[in-house]
Amino acid sequence: MRIAVLDDWAGVARDMADWTRLDGTVSVFKQPIPAEALAETLAPFEVICLMRERTPFPAALITALPNLRLIVTTGPRNAAIDLAAAQAAGVVVSSTQSRKTSTAELTLAMILHQSRRIGAEMARLDAGGFQGVPGRDLADLRIGLVGLGNVGQQVATLARAFGAQVTAWSPNLTETLANSVAVGFAPTLQALAEQSDVLSIHMVLSDRSSGILAAKALAALPGGALVVNTSRAGLLDRAALFDWMEQDATALAAIDVFEAEPLPPDDPWRAARIRFGDRLMLTPHLGYVTRATWQLFYEQTVEAVAAFQQGTPIRVL
Repeated sequence: MRIAVLDDWAGVARDMADWTRLDGTVSVFKQPIPAEALAETLAPFEVICLMRERTPFPAALITALPNLRLIVTTGPRNAAIDLAAAQAAGVVVSSTQSRKTSTAELTLAMILHQSRRIGAEMARLDAGGFQGVPGRDLADLRIGLVGLGNVGQQVATLARAFGAQVTAWSPNLTETLANSVAVGFAPTLQALAEQSDVLSIHMVLSDRSSGILAAKALAALPGGALVVNTSRAGLLDRAALFDWMEQDATALAAIDVFEAEPLPPDDPWRAARIRFGDRLMLTPHLGYVTRATWQLFYEQTVEAVAAFQQGTPIRVL
């Protein structure tokens, strides 16, 4: 059986699991395969292992791969796979479990980094200077969460450990649910923004939530506020963020997710980083990139392929 492992950007897939237990030949692709070359490159493979949110698998690609029998995606869901097309083509789609703590930890790290202006102070020191403008404590900092699901609740727990005041809003959030996890409740997104020194996004991207954080909510933020997105690029209106940062010279942002990944050399985010300097922190989608998460992903990917080869597919989507 020919098995392809896609988008191993860090080159660690083979070290994270025992691929030798599989009956077949494993080919690992480190670099992204250009969209126009996907069908031809993947045509020989019967099993394709995906890293979620990297290579999309629409219906046209699935039907162009006559040998394909199994897709395994990391994570419990992958919106980039056309599941109906896979089912129609007789292709099994299996998944892995996931870990939520990694993204919550990165979110707190980004809040700490920008609130204490660590990047700016490191640059000042490198340039021969010393201390600049004082940073902000997390104790009593008002953190607003757009979304209070698994990751949002973990961010709330970590933030409260630092003494921050945490409030949340989402279209489906109720005051009862917010209070049950010791988080304040805001009736609207604008009301949340008005009372937040930090606004952090933790929602699933859908037609309903696309662009949910836009100009109106950003304009409601107090001066010097920080916007954090470790969730999905499409939740935040990029142009509105840039306008907000242009209008408020004290505004800060920390972004881990992008519309195009890997981030192209001419991407607007790169130009904005030059424009805004350390006020805009960019990280290369590190939210779920930890050794523990990768080991879970790849070990369970191997497990799913092995189960399929034994005729008993697991975690089928």
